[in-house]
Amino acid sequence: MAGFVQIVEYDTSHIDEVRTLGDKFRDERQAEGLAIEIRVTMAADRDRPNHYVTIAEFPSYEIAMQNSNRPETSEFAARLAELCDGPPTFKNLDVLTTMQS
Repeated sequence: MAGFVQIVEYDTSHIDEVRTLGDKFRDERQAEGLAIEIRVTMAADRDRPNHYVTIAEFPSYEIAMQNSNRPETSEFAARLAELCDGPPTFKNLDVLTTMQS
């Protein structure tokens, strides 16, 4: 298997605060030596105002679950939910193939 991807979809009228929250979370983890190999992409839906998608790519499901089980990750998720205009939805995906050209 080529990895694991989690997609989080959410609506928020507080995107600047969400971005600041994400930056703070990353910076604190790096400062504490807790950073893991992860790629995160945040994207705005052009067709739906205030609708966003965050894509987190992990090397494996196991590493993603280790990350998910950390208390600081739970705290981050709770704070994100407070900034959303409704509950976020999560998709947990095993990567079968990736291509790049």
